[in-house]
Amino acid sequence: MSAALEGSASPGPVLVVIPCLNEKAHIEDVVNTLASETAHIVLQIVVADGGSTDGTCEIVRRLSASNPKVTLMHNPERIQAAGINRAVRKFGANAKFLIRADAHASYPKNYCQTLLEVQARTQADSVVVGMRTVGHTCFQKAAAAAQNSVLGNGGSAHRNNRAGRWVDHGHHALMTIEAFTAVGGYDEAFSHNEDAELDARLVDKGFRIYLTDAAQVTYFPRGSANGLFRQYFNIGRGRARNLLKHRKTSKLRHLVLAAVAPALCLMLLTPFAGWFAVPALAWAFLCLGCGIFVGARLRDRCAMGAGIAAMAMQAGWSFGFFSGLLPAKAMPAAASGAVRRDQAAR
Repeated sequence: MSAALEGSASPGPVLVVIPCLNEKAHIEDVVNTLASETAHIVLQIVVADGGSTDGTCEIVRRLSASNPKVTLMHNPERIQAAGINRAVRKFGANAKFLIRADAHASYPKNYCQTLLEVQARTQADSVVVGMRTVGHTCFQKAAAAAQNSVLGNGGSAHRNNRAGRWVDHGHHALMTIEAFTAVGGYDEAFSHNEDAELDARLVDKGFRIYLTDAAQVTYFPRGSANGLFRQYFNIGRGRARNLLKHRKTSKLRHLVLAAVAPALCLMLLTPFAGWFAVPALAWAFLCLGCGIFVGARLRDRCAMGAGIAAMAMQAGWSFGFFSGLLPAKAMPAAASGAVRRDQAAR
C-alpha cells in the first residue's frame, strides 16, 4: 500500500457496484479481480443484476458462497443508473466511497486500491479513469481501432490518454458517497449517458473530478455493426436528453456527429439531383480512408475496417441524437425497442 493511502485515515468500507445484465462471459473475472484486493481494503462488492437469463446470477451466487464480501442484488428497473442507486441505498450507509465497475470490461491488479490512493492524494470528489478498447474477433478489432482513435471517440480526454488532470467528465470509477448523495445519485430517467449527466450536476455543485492515468479500464466492444449502431443510437439519444436537461452548449465533436444523419437523409433526394448524395459520400469515403490509415499504422488488417465500425457508431449516434430531441412519446417504436435491447447488452 502506498504512503499516500497509509498516511491518510482509513478509507473504511468501500462499496463496489457492478451493474450487469447477461454478462456470463465476463462477470467471474471482474468479480475475482476486484475481490482479490480485500487483503488491503474492506470491500463490499454488489452485483446489481437486471434480470440475466444466461447464467450470470448462478455464477455470482457461487462466488458469494465462497466470499461473503460478494452479494447478488436484483435490479428490477434493469438499467445501470437504477441498479447503482439501489445498491447505494441498500449497502452504502457505512461506506465513504463508491466504486463503479462495469461487467463488460476487465480491470488491472489493485484497481480499487489505486483509485483510493489517487483520491487520498488529490482529495477529488470523483476519480475517473481512461478506457482502452480491445477486440478479439476481426470486427471487434476494427471497432476497437475506431474507438481508440479520434475517428471513433472524437478526442474525448478519457479515451485518448490525456490523463492526470481535472476534467468535467470521464469514465466513472470512484466517487465519494457524500458527493454522490448530495446530487441525488444517477438520474434513473437516463438509460444511457447517465454518467455525463451526473458529472454535469457534480460540476454545477462545485465538486471536483480528477482524471487519473494510474489506472485504465479495458473495454470489449460490440461484435457487429448492428450492435454498434444500437449502442451508439442510445448514447446519442442520451446526449441529446442531457443537453435538453442542462441547457449547456454542445462540444464541437457533438455538432459534427449530429450532421451525419441529415447528410444520410439527403440521399433520399438523389433521384431529383445527384449532388444531394455528396455530403454522405464524402463522409463515407473519409471514414473508410481514415480507417485504412488507422489499421495500417497498427499493422492489423482487421483494424483497417475501423472506418466501417466508425460509420455504424457515428450514424447511430447522430440518429439517436435527433431522436433524443423529440418528446419521449414521439419516439418511434423501433427506436424504443433499440433502447430496451441495448440495455440488455450493456
